[in-house]
Amino acid sequence: MGKFDFLHSASPGAIEHLYRQYLESPENVGHEWQFFFRGFEFARQNYTENTHPEIDKEFKVLEYITAFRRRGHLFTQTNPVRTRRKYFPTLEPENFGLHQNDLGTIFQAGKEIGIGPATLKEISDHLHETYCSSVGAEYLFIRDPEKLQWLQQNMENSKNKTLFSAGEKQNFYTLLNLACGFEQFIHKKFVGQKRFSLEGSETLIPALHYILLKGSEAGINEFILGMAHRGRLNVLSNILRKPYENIFHEFVAEAYEETIALGDVKYHLGYSNSITMENNRKVEIHLAPNPSHLEAVSPVIQGLAKAITEYKYKGSQSKVLPVLIHGDAAIAGQGVVYEVAQMMGLEGYGNGGTVHIVINNQVGFTTNYLDARSSTYCTDIGKVTKCPVFHINGDDVEAIVHTVKLALEYRQKFQSDVYIDILSYRRYGHNEGDEPRYSQPTLYRQIASHPNPRDIYGRKLVAEGVLSGTDLDEIKNRFENLLEKELEKSKNHKKVIIQRFMGHIWKNFKYATRSDFEKNWAPPVIKDFLLETGGKICTLPDNTAFINKTVKLLDERRKMLETGKTDWALAELLAYGTLLQEGHPVRISGQDSIRGTFAHRHAEHVIEDTDKKYSPLRQLSESQAAFSVYNSPLNEYGVLGFEYGYALANPDGLTIWEAQFGDFHNVAQVIIDQYISSAEEKWGLSNGLVLFLPHGFEGQGPEHSSARIERFLSLAAGNNMHIVNPSTPANMFHLLREQVYRPFKVPLVVFTPKSLLRHPKCTSSLAELATGGFCDVIDDDMVDVEQVTRIVFCSGKIYYDLLEEKQKHKAFDIALIRVEQLHPFPIKKIEKIIGKYTNSLLNLWVQEEPINMGAWRHVHHEFGNIDIRPIGRQASGSPATGLFRIHQLQQKEIIGKVFRECTCELKRTYCGLQCNNGAQREKILKEYAYFMNK
Repeated sequence: MGKFDFLHSASPGAIEHLYRQYLESPENVGHEWQFFFRGFEFARQNYTENTHPEIDKEFKVLEYITAFRRRGHLFTQTNPVRTRRKYFPTLEPENFGLHQNDLGTIFQAGKEIGIGPATLKEISDHLHETYCSSVGAEYLFIRDPEKLQWLQQNMENSKNKTLFSAGEKQNFYTLLNLACGFEQFIHKKFVGQKRFSLEGSETLIPALHYILLKGSEAGINEFILGMAHRGRLNVLSNILRKPYENIFHEFVAEAYEETIALGDVKYHLGYSNSITMENNRKVEIHLAPNPSHLEAVSPVIQGLAKAITEYKYKGSQSKVLPVLIHGDAAIAGQGVVYEVAQMMGLEGYGNGGTVHIVINNQVGFTTNYLDARSSTYCTDIGKVTKCPVFHINGDDVEAIVHTVKLALEYRQKFQSDVYIDILSYRRYGHNEGDEPRYSQPTLYRQIASHPNPRDIYGRKLVAEGVLSGTDLDEIKNRFENLLEKELEKSKNHKKVIIQRFMGHIWKNFKYATRSDFEKNWAPPVIKDFLLETGGKICTLPDNTAFINKTVKLLDERRKMLETGKTDWALAELLAYGTLLQEGHPVRISGQDSIRGTFAHRHAEHVIEDTDKKYSPLRQLSESQAAFSVYNSPLNEYGVLGFEYGYALANPDGLTIWEAQFGDFHNVAQVIIDQYISSAEEKWGLSNGLVLFLPHGFEGQGPEHSSARIERFLSLAAGNNMHIVNPSTPANMFHLLREQVYRPFKVPLVVFTPKSLLRHPKCTSSLAELATGGFCDVIDDDMVDVEQVTRIVFCSGKIYYDLLEEKQKHKAFDIALIRVEQLHPFPIKKIEKIIGKYTNSLLNLWVQEEPINMGAWRHVHHEFGNIDIRPIGRQASGSPATGLFRIHQLQQKEIIGKVFRECTCELKRTYCGLQCNNGAQREKILKEYAYFMNK
C-alpha cells in the first residue's frame, strides 16, 4: 500500500470531521491522520498558487523528520563499550522515498526543525546531531502537545547540546577527578575491601553536582536522594560532602557509638547536609539510608519529599526535588518501581516530578542485560506515565550535563518525572572481590582496555587547549594529597559515628527506654471538649444533600454521644479530632481508608449525585492542623514505603498506613523487615509510623483472618516497635494520642478489629476517654479474687467470646486477663496480677490462631519460669479453614476447653493442658474438686 492509501476509504465529509477533531487536539486522531494534517497545514502556510514544488517530496521529508523524532534513539552513539544492536528499517533517506540526488535540494520542511528552508543534507545532519549522537530521546508517546512542542524546540534548536565555556569544562574535569581519584585511592589503600565502586560510571558525579547547581538556580531548596550501594561512597563524599576521614575510618573501625546497636555496612548509610554551591546558593541535601534491597528506598524518598513539601514549603512542589538513582537491572526488574511510578500522578502521593538517573552497567550482578528484561530499554517504565526518557553515553560528560539541565527545566515547568539513562559499565565485578570474566568475558575484555571518563575528557580538553597535560597532573596530585591527609586524620577516630538522618527534624526526640512505655504522655482531654468535637464530626452542612444512610449513620453517632458512649469508629475519629485541634496533623492512607474496609470509619462523606466529598475533620476549627485521608492505589510495598518516608519527615504528626486486610502486609514485607523493625538499630533512624492491620478469626478463610501477629513478634526486640492488640475503643483512643505525644518515636503496629467494630459490648464511655491512658494489661473486674482457680490470658477479639461464655456459666472463678500490649511485653504487671490470685492453680494462654502462629511462642518466652499452658487451633501451615462450619466447631472447642469442656480426643484444636499426663490430670482433678466444693 502507498503512504496515503488510507485516504481512499474516507469521504470528504469524514475528512472534514477528522480535521475538526485534529484542531481540538491532535491526539483525537490516529498517527497517519496527524501526519497528513500537519503536512496539509505546513503546505498551506508555505506554498502559494504560483509555486510548483514537489509536494510529495516535502511530505516525505516531514515523514523523515518524524522518524528521527520517533526512532532516532535506536541509532545513537550512546554505548561506550558495546556495539549497538541493529534496528530496521534504518534512517537512511532511501527508506522514505528520498534519494542521493535529493541531498542538495532545498526543502521548506527545514522550518519544521527550526533551521528554515534547507537542503536535505542540512536537514539530515541536523537530525543526526540532535537525535543520534551522544543523547537519544524518547518522547513522542507523550500526549500533551505543549510538552511535545517544548521538548522538540529545546532539543532541535540546540542540536541537543550546550556550548560550554572553558571555565565550565575545567569544572567538569575537576568533578570527574573527584570521582575517579576517590575510587582509585580507596582501591589502592583498602585492597580487596568491598566498596561497590562507581568506576565506569563516574560521570554520575558531575550529573548530580549540576542537578544541585542548576536546581538551586531554578528555585529548588531541598534535594532528597535515594540510591543503592553502587557508587554510594562516592556520592556521599563528593556530593553530600561527608568527610573523607569518616568514610576511611569506616573501612577499619571495630565499634559504633553507643546509640547504635548493630549498625550497617558503610555503603548503606544515609547522610544529610547543608551545602553552599559555587553560585552562593545554599541547598539542603539528604541521602536516605538504603538496604541491599535495591529499590526499597524509592517509595521512602517520595514520602519524605511529600512531607517536606507540605510542612516546610506550604505545598510548593517546585522547592523540593526527589532524585532516584537506579541500576539498570533493578529499574527493569523490581515491581516496586512500577508501583511508585503509578503513584506519582495521584493527589495524595505526587511530588511534582522526580529525576530518575540510571547507572546503566548493562549487567545485573552476573546477568547479561538481554536476560534481565524483555523491553528494549531498562527505562521503558517511563513510557507508562508519559515521561520523557533520555539515553546518554556515559563517557560524554558534556552531554550528561546538558541533559541534566534540560531535564530540570522540564521538571520545573511541567511537574513531571524525567528519566536519564546513563549507559556506562562496571570496571570490576559486582564487588571488588568478584571475577566478572566468569560470566561476561567478551564485555570485560573490552572494559579492561577502555579508559575512564576523566582521562577521555582530559585528552579532549588538552586537544581543545582548555587545559595542558601539566594542569591535569596538578589537579590529580592535589586531590590525592588531600586524600592522604584525610586518611591520616581518620586514624584518630575511635568509633564509627552514624549521623542521625535528618537530625534537625529529630533533635527534640530521644531513643526509647523500656520504662518509657510504662508512662502516659498524652495530656487528658476533658469531656466537654470530646462532646464538642464529636458534635462537629457528626454534623453535615446545611443545604447539601447526602444519601440517607450517611444521614442515619451520623444520627446514630450523635445519639451515642448523647448517652455518653463511643464505639470503635467514633473513638478513633475523636482521637483524630482532638489531635488536629491541638495542632498535630493526621494522615491516613490505604486501600479503602476513607470509608474503611468494613465501612466503619466514614472519614469523608460523598455529596449525593456528585463525586465531591465533605470531611468533618477538616471543619473543626480555623486553626486546626491538616487532616488527610486517601484511598491508596492497590499496592502495599509502594504505599507502605511512602508512608514510612512521610512519617520520617513529620515526627509531630500522626501518619497511618492501613492494610485492607491484615495479612496483605506481607506484600510489603521488605519495608517491614528493612525499615520498620530494624532501621533504628542499623542507622539510628526513628519513625512514628502507625500500621493498622485488621485481624480476627471470623470464618472468612485463610487470607482474611490473620494479620500474622507471630511475624511481627519474631522481629520484636528491645524497644524497636510498639505492638498492640487493643480490645476497647478507649484504649484505641489513648493509644493514638500517646503515639503523637511521646518524646520518642517507634513504629506502632496495631492489630485492629473487624467484627468488634459493631460488637454491642465493644464500647467505651466518654469518661474512659477523658481519664486515664493506654492500658497495656486489663485485669478482670468480674471475679471473686479468692475463688479464682484459673487465670486466662488472651489478646484481642477472643476476649469477647470468652466473656460471653463466662457470663453464661457465671464462672467467676476464672479471671480473663487481656494483654493489650504484646511488645514490649508487660511482664511486671502480669506478675503482679498472677500474685494477686493466690488460689489460682493454672495459667492459660488462649488464642484463635494455630498454635504455631499468633502470640503463643512469644508469650511463652516472655513468661520465662512462670508456668503457662496454651489453647488454640492445631498447628498448621495455613492460618484458617475455608469452611465456616469447621471454623465454628474449632472456635467452640477453644472456648470449651477454657471452661472445662475437654474435647482433646477430637484433635481439632491444640490443648496445652496435657490431660493424658498423669501428674497434670491429677492437678486438673484437684482444681475440679476445688471448684465443686465451692
